[in-house]
Amino acid sequence: MAMNTVTLAATVLSGVNVLLLATLALVWARNYRTFRTPLILGLVAFSIVLLIENAVAVYYFLSMRMLFTADPGVQRVVLGLRALQLLALGFLTSVTMQ
Repeated sequence: MAMNTVTLAATVLSGVNVLLLATLALVWARNYRTFRTPLILGLVAFSIVLLIENAVAVYYFLSMRMLFTADPGVQRVVLGLRALQLLALGFLTSVTMQ
């Protein structure tokens, strides 16, 4: 069964989110080794939890093609949520890398 365009877009966005989160986790882990502050450790944990969530979503999108439901309305909502997460992670990655 072929993946529809909305589900494919959500999968791609989740994959990009995984890459951004891996970058953030590496930068924050390096910073934690230097500064040893609880805030930075919290950022490392945050990035790892979201990375796992997005990796699981990609797995289910690719293996089952319908992580949430086959309903097109729900698929569009999931795509919107993935896009919002990408926007937030893009901002966070940008300020972290500066």
